[in-house]
Amino acid sequence: MVGITPHMAATNTRARRNPRSRLFPLIAVSGSTFVFAVLLILVRTNWGPLESVDHGLATDLNNLVAGQPTALTVLRAITWMGSNTVLWTLVVAGLIVLVVRRRFRLAMFLAIAGAGALTLDPILKSLVGRLRPVVAHPVARGIGNSFPSGHALGSIVCYGALILVFLPAMPRRARKTVVIVVGVLVTAIGISRIMLGVHYLSDVIGAWALGAAWLGLAAYAVEIARRESGQPVTKPLTEGLEPEAASDLKPAEPDRQAGPPRPVRVGAGITVAWILILGAVVGFGELVTHYSGGNIAGDHTIPHWLAAHRTATLTTYSAVLSTLGATQMILAVTVLTAVVALAVTHRWRPVIFVVLVMLGEVGLFMTAEAIVKRPRPDVVHLETHLPTSSYPSGHVAATLCVYATIAILVLGRTRRWWRWPFLALAVLMPILVATGRMYRGMHHPTDVLGSIILAGLLLTAMYRAIRPNADVAARPRPTRSATEPPRTGAGPSSVPPTAGANRTPAHAAHDGSAHTAHHG
Repeated sequence: MVGITPHMAATNTRARRNPRSRLFPLIAVSGSTFVFAVLLILVRTNWGPLESVDHGLATDLNNLVAGQPTALTVLRAITWMGSNTVLWTLVVAGLIVLVVRRRFRLAMFLAIAGAGALTLDPILKSLVGRLRPVVAHPVARGIGNSFPSGHALGSIVCYGALILVFLPAMPRRARKTVVIVVGVLVTAIGISRIMLGVHYLSDVIGAWALGAAWLGLAAYAVEIARRESGQPVTKPLTEGLEPEAASDLKPAEPDRQAGPPRPVRVGAGITVAWILILGAVVGFGELVTHYSGGNIAGDHTIPHWLAAHRTATLTTYSAVLSTLGATQMILAVTVLTAVVALAVTHRWRPVIFVVLVMLGEVGLFMTAEAIVKRPRPDVVHLETHLPTSSYPSGHVAATLCVYATIAILVLGRTRRWWRWPFLALAVLMPILVATGRMYRGMHHPTDVLGSIILAGLLLTAMYRAIRPNADVAARPRPTRSATEPPRTGAGPSSVPPTAGANRTPAHAAHDGSAHTAHHG
């Protein structure tokens, strides 16, 4: 059982003396449920006064923002913060941290809260069947029915759940500010949905009420579980759901063993290395594009041979292999790698290493591609409307960088057998992606070679500059105690290294006479 701090004990005592504090969560959940139920009935029955307010406000706000590009850009950015892409990325990242650090009850709470919002939204929209607003100047498009607002529901549940889980990891002075900022963000997301003309006011208020009820119910279930296990009562909005988990919920620990950080020196070194790598990549690209004679490393024969041997089955497989190196897949693997690295190591260095490698790769690829401007192979392309040219292969460079960073982190931190599959991925994934890209007529072999040069030089420079496994190398190795008995067994390894260090001449003479008597 976890230890109880004096502050937690005092909180528990106050809760026992004041029974009304136990009723507050139930009152809040009941009140939110009541508000949602009333709005649901009024919307379902098309109550006149509510319809008038909803339609009038939708029209007025649409007229206000129509023709205002700056305002529309801001509103779209705010509403994007409540999209499923953002919310579920944050929730999954939180779940990974909680599971890796063995906070299973908090992980269950976060998963149930998020899954509830994801499930309730489409079910209620289908049951109510309310159409979205029709405005004179459409500036955004919504999918599905209108009541309740999915963005408003998801944002209050997901952001609220994350706050309740990770609040103990924040400094006490900052907690109130963080709660206020998140509350403002949730409010802004709901208002943006109304101003963009995709929801009515009652859609948003109903979603907030439903989300508060569902979040409160899930949090109350955690409180019940704590009471049954004998743990103290908490104040979720000021202490979080499990204050005693603060050390496990902090993203990282101070990295004192690896030495003091030198951001200016490291940044200058990375900048110089990046420029030199760009020169090498561009120089190789110019060489193979303008001075190679056209068929160096099979640049002409290999794409034509692959195009001549295409089949329906191979084309399907090539699409899958190409997708493995696509932007969306690489971004997902990068985010997952960074989150897992932070959760496992409790250090920022591995995360910085992953992020800077991928940012450096994108910058090198885009700059080199814009300078060299190499045409794609003169075969039928299985992909069209590509925004970039042929050299270097962005798919291959990104795949090599992301899987190599994973292998570097794993091999530097474990000697177990399961480190080898990560090394195998770092080798096989770029080969598979390169094969798929060349089969589809997107790249020459030297484009792939240029990507290997780019990734190899970048990974080397970043590894030496950031030292992502420095905390492992700086850990003191365990030494044997002076009083530890020597190991038994045959062979030189069983003899302590200091066996003859303090021997006297008398000991040596005694051993010599005993040896002569034994063999005489």
